[in-house]
Amino acid sequence: MYRPLPTYLTIKPSSVEGLGLFATRPIEKSTNLGISHVFDKFWENGYIRTPLGGFINHNPTPNCELFKEGRYLSIITLTYITENTELTLKYRMYNPSSPRV
Repeated sequence: MYRPLPTYLTIKPSSVEGLGLFATRPIEKSTNLGISHVFDKFWENGYIRTPLGGFINHNPTPNCELFKEGRYLSIITLTYITENTELTLKYRMYNPSSPRV
């Protein structure tokens, strides 16, 4: 059965901007949260965002980062995430094609 988000994440109002991604339970450091973007040259900016990529907010000191796996971009946690913590990335002016490789 398809789930747009892992069971340990939820979308809810954010103090950063609009809606954000939040942990519903603790998440270990270096956890791969899943695919956030899929490369598609016909799509605006060259990527289709999944719910994981569409609701994660920016923070200059993020607790997650993007990494590239072929034509997919995934999100990995940089720190131990506690329950009810918002997950964040450091954006590069919406340039998901420049993640850590």
